[in-house]
Amino acid sequence: MAGASHDSGYYFAEQFAFQNIKNIGYCGIQNRPNSHGESIVHAVFSSFQNGTTTSDANCHDGADNGPGGYLHLAVENIPGTTTWTGTVINTATGAQARVGSWTLPSGAGGIESSYSGFVEYYRGTQPCAKLPKTEATFYNPVSKTPGAGKGVVGEPYEYGDCVGKVDFSTTKVSDGYEIKVGF
Repeated sequence: MAGASHDSGYYFAEQFAFQNIKNIGYCGIQNRPNSHGESIVHAVFSSFQNGTTTSDANCHDGADNGPGGYLHLAVENIPGTTTWTGTVINTATGAQARVGSWTLPSGAGGIESSYSGFVEYYRGTQPCAKLPKTEATFYNPVSKTPGAGKGVVGEPYEYGDCVGKVDFSTTKVSDGYEIKVGF
């Protein structure tokens, strides 16, 4: 996110599907204004599956006003369970912070190997031609879960009210995609 703006508004997200259940989840990042000269990033880890539960103090029931749960992110399964943990990782320093966990309904399997990503300007208050320029890189997902395998990030796409109006582009890079959007 080195080229990302330091304002609220953009959501860079990767969707994922679980084996044996219908609804998806996603994880992503949203910039926030700097605080005391330091960059602030809000990480999101959501399940839209009905029956998702959590007792984690960092988590809440529901996702985007629907069923599921979310964390305020590496995603790791607790072996032998349907419980998943979200961890924020600073890829520049390696620093990690556990954010919380939620449990999918019984019978849920592992994460599917491929899905898709999106970029959304969620504030919806600016004319499309005035959206701030930002950029980020999505890399293939990784997991520390034994036997989880390697995922593949799908090519990110535009989402929201300004599709086709904001100079959106993606460039394939080693193990992912670089995304640029805005003016």
